[in-house]
Amino acid sequence: MARRVLHDEYFKKAKADGYAARSAYKLLEIQKRHRLLREGDRVLDIGCAPGSWMQVTSEIIGDAGRIVGVDLKPVRLALAPNVTTVVGDIEQTDPQELFDIAGGAFDVVLSDMAPNTSGHGDDLVSARLCREVLAVAMKTLREGGKLAMKILEGSEYPAVLSETKAVFRVAKGLKPKATRDASREMFIIAEGFRSPGLDS
Repeated sequence: MARRVLHDEYFKKAKADGYAARSAYKLLEIQKRHRLLREGDRVLDIGCAPGSWMQVTSEIIGDAGRIVGVDLKPVRLALAPNVTTVVGDIEQTDPQELFDIAGGAFDVVLSDMAPNTSGHGDDLVSARLCREVLAVAMKTLREGGKLAMKILEGSEYPAVLSETKAVFRVAKGLKPKATRDASREMFIIAEGFRSPGLDS
C-alpha cells in the first residue's frame, strides 16, 4: 500500500503563500462561497492555533476589524496588529474579557478545532467540541452574526446541525476542496444568529 502523502498541493501552497497551515484554504473557500467575513468585522477564533485562520481573517477584515483568538496553546506566529490571542480554555474565559479586547460583540465566530484523533469515538468528541463552540457563540455573537465550525461526520452530526439551525436563520454543511479525501471533516456554516427567547 502506498504511503499516504501528507505534503500535498495545499501543504506546499501554504508554505509558498506564507500561511501557517493548509487549513487557510478551507477558510478561503468558505469565504468565497458564503462571504462570512467583511471589512471591519469583529471575529472570535476558537481553537486558533497555529494561526492560519487568523492570517486569512486579518487580510479580509482589514485594519478596521478586530480578531480575538483563544487556544490552550500559544500561537508562535507573528500576527497583524488587529489580532489579539488569549491562552486559555474558551469555556472558562469571561465573554466580557473578549468584548473588551474586540470593542463589542462579535460579528463572526470561527472554529477549526478538532479532537486529538484516536481512531475511535473521534466524531463524538468533535460533536462535543462543536456544542461548546455553539454555547460560546450564543454568548458572544451579535444578533444576525455568523458562524463557521469544523465537525467530523458521524452519528451526532445531524443533531449538531439541527441544534445550530435552532439559533440561526440558516445552517448547512460544507466540505471544502482543501480537505483531504479520506477525512471526515465537515464545516457547519451558519448565518443570521437569533438570541434564544427572541421571536424568530
